[in-house]
Amino acid sequence: MSEANKSTSSEKIPDDLAIEIRRLAHDLSNALEIIVQTSYLLSTADLKAPATDWLRMLDSGVQKALEHNQSLRTYIKTHTQV
Repeated sequence: MSEANKSTSSEKIPDDLAIEIRRLAHDLSNALEIIVQTSYLLSTADLKAPATDWLRMLDSGVQKALEHNQSLRTYIKTHTQV
């Protein structure tokens, strides 16, 4: 079991760190939103191969990034008082 998995849900991130981590997570969400919207707009264009393959790769990466960001935000919420 990794060190990260050994932490209990009762362990809280110190308030000063929590504020900075929340700010960074918020900024990451904003940056991801730009990528999501751009990916969507590209999907409406009449793309030809290999651009269609690149768009599928982009969409896959976008989905993974969104999932990781959601996991991060959930972790922060669970481990902070704020």
